[in-house]
Amino acid sequence: MSHLRCFLAAACGLLVAMPSAFAQQPQLDTKESWHSNFTRKYLPPEVAPVNFSNSPRLESLIRAGRIYLSLQDAIALALENNLDIELQRYGPRIAEAELLRARAGGVIRGIPQSVNFGPQSAINLQTGGGGAGVTGTGGGGGGGRAGGGGDIAASGAIISFTGTQIPNLDEFAFVAYNRGRRSIPLANSFTTGTAALRVDSNNVNFGVQKSFLTGSTVSVSYGGTGQSSNNARSEINPVTNANMNVEFSQRLLQGFGVAVNSRNIRIAKKEIQISDLVFKQQVMQTVASIVNLYSDMVSAMEDVKVRRQSLALNEKLYNDNKKQVEIGTLAPIEIVRAEAEVARSQQELTAAETQLLQQETIIKSFLSRTGVSSPTLADARIVPTDSLRIPDVEPVQPIQDLVAQAVRTRPELEQTQINLDIAKISYEGTRSALLPSLDLVAGYTTNGLAGQLNLRNPNLAQLQPGIIPSTVNGDFLGGPGTLVSQLFGGNFPDYSVGFRLNIPIRNRAAQSDAIRDALSIRQAEIRQRQQLNQVRVDVQNALIGLQQARARYQFAQKSRILQEQNLEAEQKKYALGVTTIFFVIQAQRDLAQAQAAEVAALTAYNRSRVSLELSTGQILSSHSVALDDARQGRVSRPPTPLPDVEPGRAAASPRGTGE
Repeated sequence: MSHLRCFLAAACGLLVAMPSAFAQQPQLDTKESWHSNFTRKYLPPEVAPVNFSNSPRLESLIRAGRIYLSLQDAIALALENNLDIELQRYGPRIAEAELLRARAGGVIRGIPQSVNFGPQSAINLQTGGGGAGVTGTGGGGGGGRAGGGGDIAASGAIISFTGTQIPNLDEFAFVAYNRGRRSIPLANSFTTGTAALRVDSNNVNFGVQKSFLTGSTVSVSYGGTGQSSNNARSEINPVTNANMNVEFSQRLLQGFGVAVNSRNIRIAKKEIQISDLVFKQQVMQTVASIVNLYSDMVSAMEDVKVRRQSLALNEKLYNDNKKQVEIGTLAPIEIVRAEAEVARSQQELTAAETQLLQQETIIKSFLSRTGVSSPTLADARIVPTDSLRIPDVEPVQPIQDLVAQAVRTRPELEQTQINLDIAKISYEGTRSALLPSLDLVAGYTTNGLAGQLNLRNPNLAQLQPGIIPSTVNGDFLGGPGTLVSQLFGGNFPDYSVGFRLNIPIRNRAAQSDAIRDALSIRQAEIRQRQQLNQVRVDVQNALIGLQQARARYQFAQKSRILQEQNLEAEQKKYALGVTTIFFVIQAQRDLAQAQAAEVAALTAYNRSRVSLELSTGQILSSHSVALDDARQGRVSRPPTPLPDVEPGRAAASPRGTGE
């Protein structure tokens, strides 16, 4: 009995100290005050608004209405200002909130697992090397399941609702109070001494309940009723009845054990890992996109140069023909032919220049949080300070090593494995739901009663002060101290021990959930194998594409040299009068096409290089990108110093995007 009294005393202490006994507080952005430790649980968090200001790096690269942009600066601006990355920075915080909910025993809501790809380039070049995307890199790496047999939403979020119910792990307190009066007309006043009984009452109930991961639930409650009436026959009036109750229940079959009831906590912890992987995957895609956009812009500038050279040649030919017609050594029709060729070259130059403007607009919007809403940014022209190039010697690495590297570093592969682990954890709850429900229930209640002698009673009013009649138990006379002494002394105890058993006869719903979840795990294993196979295909295709792009560039380079020599020869023959203007124009067209093909082949090589880096998971290390910089939105590397060259000549820098 002494142990029981100690336990009851501790329970009452828990009731008094209840506000400070709550579970671990969430890390919310709330204003601190003297009562914040208690009130922050009931206030919405203050989430800082999104910062739509661009980083200072962008302004530092602008000079005289031009943005002098190196590839490394473009990547740094993407890490600091790109909205796709900014959107994914909220993913880990959502996952942490998910863990907080799981620790409270709530149903987890799932996290987004999709990745946004960059914008399409405005330059429609037949690169032949593929884009920056890699098969299976979006949408969470083939999807997955989290939670206990939930459905996968379109955004990649997974909502859990099947399996055995997880108890509410947050303590909660309850308080109820009411005050009232009852008036009861009586046909017989013998028992009460009055024809209309009036009872004033005060009722109070309060308590606290706590559940545990083991499947146990403990509740401690207090209930008291104070009554005062005009009953002239009662011996004690007013009187207070009170009881203190301790209840304990334990799940023995369904929902038993820490492994089952902590599954959402383990899933939420894995969701934090997934959110980090999704963020890394987004950074990889964004870096690949900006590298391709940058190389396409450089290619577009080179294409503009080619078109200008072609226009200059055609204008020179037109002027020469005009002079020859004036002196009578050439037919006037040749002027018309040369003039048509100038118009065609002018139209091609205009198309190339407008495509370059479109490409610059796409890049400026991709590297800015405000897009091109700023007139300063909208009107500024981009001057790339890096040029495209192909290394003289291609590094040779066995395909097996590249595939192994991809398997180790591709974030979506690890993401798929975690989703598979989540599905297996969820299955634990589904299997537990197959079992019958058997709960052990135990309770202990101690009762008390205290009050004062009813001086309205004629029999008691005649007694001498201090004398208690034999019909009244003196232990019941007193105030709150007497009542508390009875409760903690266990003078009037109630005991109960029992069980609750619920056996579903057919159990079809639980069987259906178990079958579906087991089959879903097998499907996830198949998808994982498909993804591994696809990674090998991606790496091999990217490597083959890089080899093809290199061979294409070498062929285009030799073709351009040949067409230069052919044009020079035709010009010499035309000067000697042994050929016609038609063949000169044809040679100039062939040279322009060869030069454009060389530019396109160079762009295709750089795109193929990006595709290989992305498929092997080396895109970040290849361009010296630190994930910590991406998470903080602030790149530690300073901006590239502005080149001390005339505008329009900065693209001649020897640095290349392949470095």
